[in-house]
This record gives sequence, C-alpha cells and structure tokens, in this order.
Amino acid sequence: MGDHKDTASEGIDRTHASSPRRPWSVTVLALLIALSALADLSLGVLAVTAGQGGSTGAVDGSTTFSLWTVGVLLVAVAIALWRGSNGARVILTVLLGVRLVTALHEATVTGGDAQGLVLSGLGSVAMLALAWSPAANRWFQSDRERELARALGAEQRTVRRRVLRGVELAVSVLVVSWTITLTPGVTSDSRIATLSAAILLALVSWALQPAWLLIASRFGWAGALAAALFGNASIVAVALWIAPGIDVSGLGWAIVASIVFSVLMTAVSWLFSASSYDYLLVHATRMSLRGVAPAEDGQEGVLFIQMDGVSAPLLEQEIRAGNLPTISRWIRGGSHTWTEWTPGIPSTTPASQSGILQGSNAEIPMFMWWDRPLGRFMATNKPDDAGVIEERASNGRGLLADGGVSISNLFSGDAERSYLTVSGLRAGKRDLGASQSYAAFFTHPAGLARALPRTVGEMAKEIWQGRRQVWRGVEPRVPRGAEYVLLRGATNAVLRDLNVALVIDAMMDGAKSVYVDFVDYDEIAHHAGVTRPESLASLYGIDQVLHTFERFVALDIAPRSYRIVLVSDHGQSQGPTFEQRYGISLEGLVREHTGGRALSVPAHDSEGGGPARLLVRQLAEQESVSGRMAKAALRRRDAAKGDDAPAPSPGGDDDGPELVVVGSGNLGGVWFTESAERLTLADLEAQHPGLIEALATHPGVGFVVVQAGSGPVAIGPRGVHRLSSGEVDGEDPLAAFGPNAPADMLRAASFADAPDIYLNSAHDEALDEVYAFEELVGCHGGLGGWQTRALLLHPTDWSVDEDLKDAQGKLHGAETLHRQLVRWLERLGHREALREAPPVAAATAAPGDAPRDAGEHTARPVS
Repeated sequence: MGDHKDTASEGIDRTHASSPRRPWSVTVLALLIALSALADLSLGVLAVTAGQGGSTGAVDGSTTFSLWTVGVLLVAVAIALWRGSNGARVILTVLLGVRLVTALHEATVTGGDAQGLVLSGLGSVAMLALAWSPAANRWFQSDRERELARALGAEQRTVRRRVLRGVELAVSVLVVSWTITLTPGVTSDSRIATLSAAILLALVSWALQPAWLLIASRFGWAGALAAALFGNASIVAVALWIAPGIDVSGLGWAIVASIVFSVLMTAVSWLFSASSYDYLLVHATRMSLRGVAPAEDGQEGVLFIQMDGVSAPLLEQEIRAGNLPTISRWIRGGSHTWTEWTPGIPSTTPASQSGILQGSNAEIPMFMWWDRPLGRFMATNKPDDAGVIEERASNGRGLLADGGVSISNLFSGDAERSYLTVSGLRAGKRDLGASQSYAAFFTHPAGLARALPRTVGEMAKEIWQGRRQVWRGVEPRVPRGAEYVLLRGATNAVLRDLNVALVIDAMMDGAKSVYVDFVDYDEIAHHAGVTRPESLASLYGIDQVLHTFERFVALDIAPRSYRIVLVSDHGQSQGPTFEQRYGISLEGLVREHTGGRALSVPAHDSEGGGPARLLVRQLAEQESVSGRMAKAALRRRDAAKGDDAPAPSPGGDDDGPELVVVGSGNLGGVWFTESAERLTLADLEAQHPGLIEALATHPGVGFVVVQAGSGPVAIGPRGVHRLSSGEVDGEDPLAAFGPNAPADMLRAASFADAPDIYLNSAHDEALDEVYAFEELVGCHGGLGGWQTRALLLHPTDWSVDEDLKDAQGKLHGAETLHRQLVRWLERLGHREALREAPPVAAATAAPGDAPRDAGEHTARPVS
C-alpha cells in the first residue's frame, strides 16, 4: 500500500478549489497568533534584559526559555495557518485546549488572577471559534473532505446517538479518575485536574495518532508492535504530563496507566454499545484524503464474507426474531436476498473452502485423514498440509486469482495477497503482505489496546458461561477446557477486530475481491451448542461487523465500490457425543471388534484455531528482529512437541493390525494402515468377521459405507444401498438423510484416500440431534440436522443460474457454488485474462454435479 498520511501531517501548501480567497476569520486568527507570539518574544527579551541588569524581579532562565520557545512555535503556527495548513490548526487546537484547562485549573484550584484568567479563557475560546468557523472549514478542507466528514458522522446526529455520546464522554471523565486512583504513580490534586486530563487525553489522541500510524507503516512489524505497546502509553503520558494538577512519576507508570485506561474504556464501550470500529472508518477516510485514485478498470469489487458454521435455518430464525438488524435491513429493504445451498460430504470448512476458493475439493475425505502414500495424517489446519492440499486443488485460476485478497482462510483462492491464510505459511513460500496492513489495528487506542482487554473479557465470560451450563444442568453439553477458553478469547476479540482492519485496508487498496472468514460463531457453537445464548451473541457481533462494512461502502472513499456477499461453509447440528450417549468411543467400539492396536488421532484441533495461531506465525515470517525472535520461539515449541505421528492407544493388542479412527463431527473414518490399498468389504469380513455388522447395527450409527465388488455400498441395520447403481435391498439406510445423501456418499467414497470404513452417526428426528464422534456438542462433517444446510446471501439483482441448480432447486456442492461466484465476478468484468487459460486437469464430474462451464476449473482426477 502507498504511503498514507494523516491530514494533520500534510504539507502547508494547498489548493483551495472550493475557497480560493482566504476568509477573514483565518486572517484575523493568524494575526492574533502572530501578536501573541510577538508578546511572548517581547517578554522573553525583557526577561533577558532584566536578568542582565541584576533586577530583583528577574525571571528565571527556564521561564525565559519557555517564552522564547512558545513564541517561535506560535510564529510557525501563524505562518502555517496563513498558508492553509490543517495540521497547524490541529496543533493550535491542542495548544488552546491546554491554555483553557490550565486557566480553569488556576482559577478554581490555585487561586490565580481571576480577571486575567477569564480574559485568557475568552481569548482561547474566540480563537477556537475562528479556527473552526464554517468559513475556516471551507478554507482548510476541500469539498470532498467535508462530504466525507458528514457521511462518517451521519449516524451520530440523531438525538439518541448524541445523548449516548454525551453520557459516554461524561463516563470517560470517571474512567480517567479511576485510572488515576488505581495507578500508584499518578496523582491528581483536584477533580478539575481530572476533568482537564480527560479533555486533553481526547485532544492528544486526536493529534498524535497520525504519527504513530506513520511509524507502524514505515518500520514493519517492529514499528507496529512498538506502536501497539507505546503508542497508547505515549498518548496517555503526554496528556497526563501537560494536564495541570496531574503528576506522573515516570514512563513506567504512564504505561501502567494506559493499560488501566484501556481496560476501563473497553468496559465503557461494552456498556454503551459504542461502535467498535469507528476508528477504522476514520483512518480510511484520512487515507482517502491523500488522493486515492479510482480504479482504472472502473469495475465494482466484491466482498465475500464467510459466516463460518451459520446454517440457513439459523439465519432465518434470527432474522424473524429481529436479532440481526443489519442483515434484516438488507433483506427487508430489498438490496439483498438469500438462499440455501448444500455443501455435500464432508460438510467441513476444508472441503467447502477448497471448493469455493480453489474450485475443487476432491480428495478431501474429512477434516483430517490418513494419507496412504505418505503414511501419515493430513491435517488441514497445519500450514504444510494445507499447502499440499492447495497445490493439489489449484490451477492458478481460483476465486481470488484476479486481484483478490484472502484473509483468515485455510486456502488462498490463488489470491495475489494473503493474510492469516494457513496454506500461505508452507515453508514461507507465499508473500503474506507488508505489516503496514496491520498498522491501524496496532496503533489506535481502540485497536490492539482495546482488543487485549476484550480478549480477557471473553475468557472470563467463557469460564462463567461454561460453569453456568453445569449449574443449570443444560444438556447436551461437553467440558469446556482451558485451551478452548484461550481460543475463544483470541477468535472473538483479537482475530475478529484484526480481520475487520485487514478487510478495510484491502478495500482501500482497491482489491477487486476479498474473501474473509469469521469463525466466531462456529468456534463457540462447537463447545456451547448451536442455539445457546453465547453462540448467538457471537453471531450478533458479526452482524455489527457487517454494519461497519456497510458504512465503509457507503462512504465511497475506496478506489472502487463494493458489493457484499455472505456465505457459510456449512451449518452445525447439535447433540450429545457418541461416547456420552452410548458409553463408548468410536475408537473403542472398533477396537472391541478387531483386537487391533489402534492409533489414536490427535485431539480435535478446532477449525477456528488455525487463523488465531497463524497470527503468531505471520509475525514469525517477517524479516525483522521481532520476526526472528518469533521464529526461534516457534522452533523451540515445535521441537518440544515432537513428531505429529499418533501414539498407540493403551490397552491394544500389539500383535494385531494397526488402525486409525478419526472423528470429524458425526462423520467417522477407519483406516487399516498396514494396507497400502483400500480394503474391500470382502477383505474386512475375512480379516475381521462381524465388524461391519457390529458397526452397522449399533444404535448410534446411521449407516456405514465400504467398498464392495460393485462399488461403494451403504449398509444400515436393515438394508443395503448400492451407491453406484442406486439399487436398494431392504430398508434404505440413507432414506432419512435427504435426497442428496447417495450422490454425496458415492463421491466421498470414490476419493483415493477415503477411509476403509465411513460411518455416519444416527439422527434423532424428534430432537433433530446427531452424535459426534469427538467431544463437541455442536458438530458438522456428516449428514443429519442443519450441518448440510448452508446459506448464500447476495445482491437482489444477482440471480442464481438455473443450470447450476440441482433437482431441489439449490446449488449442490462447494465446486458448484464456486462456479456461481465466478460467473458473478465475470459479469462485473473481472477475470478477463483468466477466461482463456486452459484448466490444468480434467476429471469426471461427480454424480449430481452441475456441468462445468467451458474453461472453468476442474478437479484433480482421482488416482
């Protein structure tokens, strides 16, 4: 991104298209400042003369120096004001603010000359009025600047918003008072001094923010972290230092005071529901004032927002309840409409994102699986494995290949730039972007300094809410351990806020398309439940984020306008775990009927953990001192953890065959790892008589899928469904899982790395519950419930193409959704250069897939 500067730091020469003549108010203001400067310089001369003459009333040297310094500074300000520098007006405002609060403090606390203080105060007020008069605004600001300011503040002009802002300002005075009380190294001599400090804190933050933003942008991650650590501290320290009646013992106590202040102000923001992201809109507005040029192609951009794990039924429920005001307004206002789409099997983020972003999700049988050729696990949230998967799926023509940006995803979509994208950190191969993209988040007091206390707050809420479930006897539920407490804090505070900052930065840079994944709801629903209050609260938070993006687009300050599309990668289904319901894990059940030495799968690594952990790894990839330190720390951690190979489960027979059991929601997989090829039903019966029958007839298993001589077959307690031919003997085991179940399971079972045995849990139709094969109360991966009912919300004037719909009138499969999104981009004029590029490989379409458009991405052939 280019070198964006704040208005306050711009050069003093300006072109005033809307006000070519200097207004009288600016002329008078400049003259008054010049006269004040002359007075201070004259007093300095008199002080020097008196000192040389040995006068008893001589002024000390420090006062003389101050007089000369202020005088010179005022001369510079007067000249800059005369030439139209808005930065000089900002400096003048801070100086006059200091003079006003000093006069107030001396008049009420120290008992100074009342008449002189009143005249000083009135003079300061008069100069402020001249500096910010309508005529002065027209001189210092262009028409464009005033339009942006009006648009940015439009929502603040309602009576309700003004009252809330006034109350928040009053409470901020209390926050400063509490900060002083709680910080031993900071003292105040009166309430007036505290009020003065609150006023000056706002002024200094307004004036110094651009300088810290410049430092963060110019000096990489080291500068960004320095700004994050010391920017807010410097603002608080300067404000407290210049505030009359406030004493700060040292820099250390200033840092402590800044932390205390941030924590308390975060609580105030929660209390009054103040917008969390206004600072990003202000920052973007400032960037636009430095001359952001319109996109040369004149095309609209598209912002794709993935609401991870949010099902279509849940969206409909919350819209009807009025709990999603932004989305509801879009739909009721007619700007957007929404539909349901079917992800297919497996209904997981890796499969869906690979299909949506790369155009192919072949060979992804589960969230993690046993790779037979490699002889190890493939885990999609590990950078090396995600990089391998993307290379297999990509032909360079992914969804974001034409000037797109990937943010917080598993895969890049072939984007030119990727931030917090898991596949991008494979051996540091991908350019993950310059750290100035993070500058606004790290430097602003409402950014990282606010997100860290919010993270602690989220962790405290999680501990309380988890215990409350136990006290109330809420069922179903799962233990919510310490690792999840930390993960929730990261995903719902730091990661969400950072994602918003990165998206706005990408749009300000003119990206043609942006795809970002918000994992908030999915992460909490896994552990709390699909419709539990804490899960829904995270969904409401995403709706507030959408309002921020809506406001940004309405400002019209980016190089191109943007359309917004919402998509979920899957839904979630709820229920007790398989082990809770039946007293045995899937691994234990398989081991009972094989006598084998089972290899236990590493504990479920939540999908939301990937981007959160990537934030640390992203830092490590930067070429800076901080980056090298982070790399060393990660190497030490990885060495301590050792190899990722699973360890043998205790209690197994060492002489039996090795087997791997994986749970991906209520979809299970069993791999017999001693065989380099997939075992058939005949092989399984010969080696483990009764195993398939035991699994298929277990009350917690809906059906199993294995390879037979005629192809994959689904076996239930009272029937068999031959997937290749569609023939059914007895009761159809797939009948209760929807019309797409046969095609979905046939496609998944055809993958080269498909397990020897696929299992899908039973589905309680009365409660609409499934039984996860891992310790999650909300799950996805298999069939049953809301997990395969994903959402797609798009502009009303964009239609879903009929030739892509299945027999139920829906888009079926992530690859089909990819084709629809690509067509929408092409209708905007995107991807012109990509249309002529041939695909890397061709593959036979899976049953039920819509036909591919000519030249569109095709899946990697099944080997």
